[in-house]
Formats: sequence, C-alpha cells, structure tokens
Amino acid sequence: MAPDEKQVNLLDLDEPASAPAPGGRAPKAPSEKTPLGLKIFGVLNIVGGLLLIPEIVLMLLVVGTVFSEGGFSEDSMITQVLYVVLVVCVAVTVVAFVILGLRLVLNKRRGARQTAEFIIVLLITDFLCNLMLFGISVDLLAFVVAGVVLVAMLTYIDPTLSEERELQRKLRDMETREDAEEGTLGLDETGRGFIALDFFNLFWIFVIACVLGDLIETVYHIVIVDPGHYQVRAGMLWGPFSPIYGFGAVLMTIALNRFHKANILVVFLVSAVIGGAFEYAVSWFLQFAFGVTAWDYTGTFLSIGGRTNFMFMCMWGVLGVMWIKLLLPVMLRVVNLIPWRWRYSLTAVCAALMIFNGAMTLISLDCWYSRLAGLPNDNALMEFCAEHFDNDWMAERFQSMSIDPSNSTRAN
Repeated sequence: MAPDEKQVNLLDLDEPASAPAPGGRAPKAPSEKTPLGLKIFGVLNIVGGLLLIPEIVLMLLVVGTVFSEGGFSEDSMITQVLYVVLVVCVAVTVVAFVILGLRLVLNKRRGARQTAEFIIVLLITDFLCNLMLFGISVDLLAFVVAGVVLVAMLTYIDPTLSEERELQRKLRDMETREDAEEGTLGLDETGRGFIALDFFNLFWIFVIACVLGDLIETVYHIVIVDPGHYQVRAGMLWGPFSPIYGFGAVLMTIALNRFHKANILVVFLVSAVIGGAFEYAVSWFLQFAFGVTAWDYTGTFLSIGGRTNFMFMCMWGVLGVMWIKLLLPVMLRVVNLIPWRWRYSLTAVCAALMIFNGAMTLISLDCWYSRLAGLPNDNALMEFCAEHFDNDWMAERFQSMSIDPSNSTRAN
C-alpha cells in the first residue's frame, strides 16, 4: 500500500460516516445510551458513595479534632500532612464515584469517561499515601481493584472508543505488518514526535533502560566510586533492573519526544531538570515510605537535600541527550526484531512478570522495614518474606540501600 493511500484510509476512519449538515456544519454524532450493566454499576457507585459520605465527614471532623488537641504531636510534620492528604483524597474519591454514577445513569458517557480518568489519578494518590503511612496492608487492595476495574471500563464508558474498538482491533495486525515491512514500525505517524507513545513502546523503553541503568551503575561503582569492587546495584527483587532509570527514560521520552530534533542544549537542560526532579522524588518516597536511604549526596556541590546534586543532574542531562539523539532509534530497531505475531502476547506476559517483580519488591521492602522496626510477623505474607527474604538476603540484594525505620513517615 502506498503511503498516501494509507494516510487517506486512516483519516477516513477518524471521520464520521454521516454527510455534512446544511450550512456546512458536520452533524453531531448520536450519543449512545449507557448499557444496562454500566447503569447498574453507576447506581451502585451512587448508593455506595452516599452511604460512605457520613463516614467521610466524620473522618474529616476527627482529623480536625485530633489536630486541634495535638493528638498527632508524636508524628512528624510529613506524617501529619500525609494524613490530611489521604483523608481529603479519599473524600474527593468518594464524591467522584457518586458523580461517575450519576453521569452513567444520565447517559453522560463522555463526562463519565473524564470522571473515571480523574478517579484513577485519585486512587494512585490514595494508594501512595496509604502505603507511606501504614505500609503494605489489605486496604491497598481496595485501591488496586477499583483502579483495575476503572481502567478496564474506560473504553466501554466512552461511546466513541466503543464504536472504534472492534475496527481498530481488526486493523492493528494489518498495519503492524505493513509498518514492519516498510521499516516504520513504532514511529509517530503524525510526524509531531519521533516515536509512538503507546504501551508497547513505553514498556520496552522501561525494560531496556532498567537494564542499561543497572549496567551503568555497576560500571560507575567499579571504576569511580570503589575501584575494583563489585556491588549489586539492582533495584528490584529479581533481575538486572534499576527501575529509576526505566521510569526516568519513560518520562524523558514522553517529555522530549516532540523535541527529538531540538538543539542539544535544550535537550540537555530539560533532561537535567526532569532527571534531577525524578531522582529527588524517588529518594523522598523511599525514605518516607520505608526508611530507605538509597543514595546520599550531602556535602557535594549544589546538593539538594542530599537527594540530588549538580553533578548527577548534569549526568541526567547527558543521558537524556544520548537517549533521545542516539539510543532511542537503536532501541526502536531492537524492539522491532520481535516478530509482529508475538509482539502483543510477549509484551503482555513480560509486563505481568515485571508488575509481579515490582509488587514483590515493595512487599519485601515493607517486611524488611517491619522486622527492623520490631513489628511482629502477624500474617502469612510477612512469614513468607522472613523465610525467603530475611534481613541478610535483603542486605545482600540491595547493597546500596540502608533502612532506618525512624526516618519513615509511618503513623505511630
């Protein structure tokens, strides 16, 4: 298929099939009514949310009373702030679920889609605050389940995506094969950016950057930090993965995708700021969630709280330039070596394994924290981690980390 013909076909898919209305204005696409199953889901959201609102109001009043009476005086200021953020976010989440239910019942499917996306952001915030305050607990499962349900329903809530879903599924394999034959697979067809920011590309960017980051850290430690001495620099429970580099590469790719032809100085500055901010945020999260100190740049030139400094921001800038200008095109060619028939199934399996690895890493860190804090092994998960990932095993696996429970923001 010729490029022009392919472009026309793709554009035709995005246009409504109906003829223009009088006056030259395109007719408004008919809005589909919400299916009965989604309406039932909406009613359940309304009822459940309304039942929880009195409890949420009581939580807000209790938090206000405790603060006024100094009940949180034994906790750090960060802990107190997280308490407030968690309670407020949970309250907003409950209200948002009620709004989602109303929009589903009233056939406002486009608004319902936007509300669902907003709730997903709130659930992530709820999850992180709860994790930092109380560690791994059953309560986290509620946020995860709610988020998974909403993500799964996003396509079905939006009428436009519902109409296009089946057609896009049929065209995907055909377009993938054509792009692979033309050597353009994974590129941004619009021309606005270099790479298509889809899940497939971003996932493999994450994986490859994790491995490259672990290699860079290992070599840097052997050559610069402690010449001749090997140290495990991985950041996950299994495998040669350093997730800070993986997430950093994803963030840089998203931020710099449209600037892949920009001046090197611009790419360097943006990469330095993004990398430094991300490194600071990760250090902050690890310390306050688990009492972990993974790196400390205190006393170095232009150190920011010991979490990042001028030299490492410059290193992030250099890595960003190398990534966008040199490594990203190579990465795309490497990923495209995956046979097109296997790319989606293989990516799904690898993503599931990576998610499991990340979840077990957080759980093992939480259990490590609990043991050092003197908390009892009161559930099967903690007993499993104590048996298979004890303190010595964790210290050997995460050699660059140290844990001090007093540095965390866990509630007393």
